[in-house]
Formats: sequence, structure tokens, C-alpha cells
Amino acid sequence: MHTPVNTVCPRPRARTLGVPFDGTPGPLNAITDVKGVLVGHTTLISDAAAPVRTGVTAVIPAGLGSWSRVPAAWFSLNGNGEMTGTAWLDESGFLEGPLMLTNTNSVGVVRDAVTKWGVARFSSDQFFCLPVVAETWDGVLNDINGFHVRAEHAMAAIQNAHGGPVPEGNVGGGTGMIAYDFKGGIGTASRLVGVGGQQYTLGVLVQSNFGRRYQLCIGGIPMGSHFTDLMFRRLYDKDGSVIVVVATDAPLLPHQLKRLCRRVSMGLGRNGAIAMNTSGDLFIGFSTAVPRSGGQSGDAATTAPGLERWCAIPNEQMDGLFEATIQATDEAVINSMVAADTMTGLNGTTVHALPHQRMQQALRQHHRLVGG
Repeated sequence: MHTPVNTVCPRPRARTLGVPFDGTPGPLNAITDVKGVLVGHTTLISDAAAPVRTGVTAVIPAGLGSWSRVPAAWFSLNGNGEMTGTAWLDESGFLEGPLMLTNTNSVGVVRDAVTKWGVARFSSDQFFCLPVVAETWDGVLNDINGFHVRAEHAMAAIQNAHGGPVPEGNVGGGTGMIAYDFKGGIGTASRLVGVGGQQYTLGVLVQSNFGRRYQLCIGGIPMGSHFTDLMFRRLYDKDGSVIVVVATDAPLLPHQLKRLCRRVSMGLGRNGAIAMNTSGDLFIGFSTAVPRSGGQSGDAATTAPGLERWCAIPNEQMDGLFEATIQATDEAVINSMVAADTMTGLNGTTVHALPHQRMQQALRQHHRLVGG
């Protein structure tokens, strides 16, 4: 038995260390800046029977008051990974219920847990869902073949979901993950975007588990040459994966959300990703601006009963959202590394945290350190 770990000490973030980023973040610089979006983690760390370094992260698109149904789309940059529920997401144009992140071998149990949670919460013989669960492989640090994630861990991540600051680094589904040969995990960021005289918020959350050291760029500076040490011994000649969640309160149609998801690729490219053959680079985006049903209270327009009224930003005005997606994705990945602590796990393998002072020194050397 191992006990979930849900207390995480506050960690510095990339901006506070002087890493330069473009764009204007929201108040929390997190996906929870998008009103209604909640994030919860269950973190499992134990050495009782085997090195357990894993967990579950839940992203709730529109609070826990009801079974959410929001416009959504997804995109696969490289498909060596899994994201369940995407066939219906493509077909319907909606994300329904919580979005879950975990390790590769725990997708099934987490998917089933979401269904059980929905049945129990919204007790109905007619309840039906096709949960969206995505994964990255944490088998370097975690006893992944021990199947340590259980249904109650997934349910706890949902029940613990809240707004406000989002714990990053070695938490939830990101507990045992590795990025650019440093410790990775969960990271988040947000941007404020003006479109047509209105201000919208766009937030990104990543589960980073990808990249090689020589590829890493931070603040536009190739960092690989500054960190030739602090490497771990790879037992598998394969890259990991990255899951990226994009949330916005901007009114967008599903095909427009897919356009945002494609731009995630460019954000990952800023910090060095090349979508290696063995990497599962899977992205999902949703809007909390849901269509209104005919006759719904507060609807200014007259809509016939049984019809939905959709509003959407014109394609011609989406460039700011594209840019925000790229910027927030880049920052979220770096935040996932900055927040992570050095971790020792399976086979005594130690994966080192990104050294903050050395990163700052490299940025200063290239005149890129903000405030320094």
C-alpha cells in the first residue's frame, strides 16, 4: 500500500527566475485563469514494495456542478501514444466530462474510474460517457508494470480539483516524467488576448516527458551545451511523450479549436521539440463558451426550440489566439522543468532537476536574463 501525496511546497517559476517570454499572462499564469477550469492531482510516491513515482491529473473544463460538455478538438503531431475518447470527440465536436492525464499503463483503470465516478455522481440508468484519458510513459523512474494507479486515485484527482494556483513539476500524472533529460512533469501558463475589442483568456497545461538534452532551448538560447553533465543512464533508446491541454473562454467552433491545437506544435518547437518517432505528441483544446439552447434564459437572440445558437470569433481574427497558444505552450514546458525536483526511482536511477542558477547564468551570458 502507498499513500497519495497531495502536499507540494511552492516552487519558483520560470518568469520569476528571469526567463524571457512574450505575451501577457493572466493573474495566475495558469490554465485556471480560464474561468470555470479546475485542476486536481493525485501524486503517488512510495518505496514500500517497489519504486512508485506516478499519479493522476484531472482537468475539469467547467466545474464539478454538472457533467460538462464543451466544444473541443484534438490533434496528433506524432501518434506513439494514447488519448482515449477521440473518435467521439471528432464525431461530436465536444469534450464531455473530466480530462485525465496519467501514465501509459494506467489509461484503462483511469478511464473506467471516470465512468464509475460519473455513474455515482449523476446516478442514472441512462448515463453514458466515453472518457478522454491521455498518457505519457514514466517507466524510467516508476515501476510502471506494477500498475499502482487505482480507481480511487483517479477519483481523488477529480474530487480534489480546484481553481487557483496549479501545483507543477513532480505532481499528479507528471510525477515520474522527464523532459530534455531533466526532471519534467506538469506545467502551466496563460495569456490574455484582445480580439475585436474583447479580452479573452487562453491557458495551457502540459505533461512533459519528451526531448533530449542537446535539443533544449530556453529563452531562445540553445541550452544543451551548457548542461553536458547531470545525465542519467538510459536503459531504453526511445523518447517519451507530451500531452498538451489548451483551454480558452473565447467562443470557437470545434474546427477552430483544432487550429489552436496545431499551433501547440510551434510552441513545443520553441523549446526544442522535434516530435521524435517514439514520442506521443497529443494535444487537446476546448472552449468554455458553450452554445446556447433555443429558448435558454438570457439568450438575446430568438432561437427555435430544439436548436443551438453558436457564436464564434471569425477566422480572420484568430491570429492573437494562435500566438497565445504558442507562447503559453513554450512557457508551460519550461515551468514544468523549473518546478520539478531531482528524483531517484526505479533501478536507483536519478534524474536531476534543471539547475536554476546555471540556467540564469547562461541567459545572462547571452543577454537574455530579464532583470539581470
